Amino acid sequence: MEVRKTYKLFVNGEFVRSESGRAYRPDGNVNVPRGSRKDLRDAVRAARSAFPGWSARTAMNRGQILYRAAEMLDSRAAQFVELLDGGAKARREVEQAVETLVWYAGWTDKLPQVAGTVNPVAGPYFNFTLPEPTGVVGIVAPEEPALAGIVRRLAPALCGGNVVVAIAPESLPLPALTLAEVFATSDFPAGVVNVLSGQRKELLPWLASHMDVNAIDVAGCTLEEVKAVEAAAADNVKRVIKVSPDEASPYLITSFMEMKTVWHPIGV
Repeated sequence: MEVRKTYKLFVNGEFVRSESGRAYRPDGNVNVPRGSRKDLRDAVRAARSAFPGWSARTAMNRGQILYRAAEMLDSRAAQFVELLDGGAKARREVEQAVETLVWYAGWTDKLPQVAGTVNPVAGPYFNFTLPEPTGVVGIVAPEEPALAGIVRRLAPALCGGNVVVAIAPESLPLPALTLAEVFATSDFPAGVVNVLSGQRKELLPWLASHMDVNAIDVAGCTLEEVKAVEAAAADNVKRVIKVSPDEASPYLITSFMEMKTVWHPIGV
């Protein structure tokens, strides 16, 4: 007898049903949990609790965990190829997602040297500028590509020491929800990665206006949605990130970070 898979939200390291009990069928066959405002609040609360521990980990350790995620994704490549409807295009997308995780895993311990600097000042001081994680980052995953798109947004945010609340692609949520299983078995502490599925029109306003979300990546939003997010984010000075979904760069990592400048007396 075949046991059909029940897809769930991924919140605080656990796979949970939506508190509302609602579901929708983007492909007409599989029930996908329809996350609610409360699910979003629970995910943000879990992320905020996980942030101090994750950001305090060494860069090497974060890189090891991201690399472990790449290993786990690669080991389940056949499953993801099937979720993406098979064929050479699907295989390339899975390979790109694995390569993205490996690439950003290698950047964790190089950010201060590349993005930071020693500033020349007139006085007996050292003046350093160094990147620091922003905090809780909301990510609206692009609809296409369903797997590589969300990986390209999650990886740089996690690389820099941020924690994430991600909204899966509304029309193709299964790769993102299955990716949560990869993160669950990749040594990420509970709450560092949270993945919700549901309708953007319902979840996005609350993510944009939530006072405990520090930045929101609108890679998967329409122009109208971006304008609404910017208006809501202005009330709490939330950063809105609008970098191209296809770009891979250490400076994409710093778009999820703050630059901190420190003065230090010479000889002390």
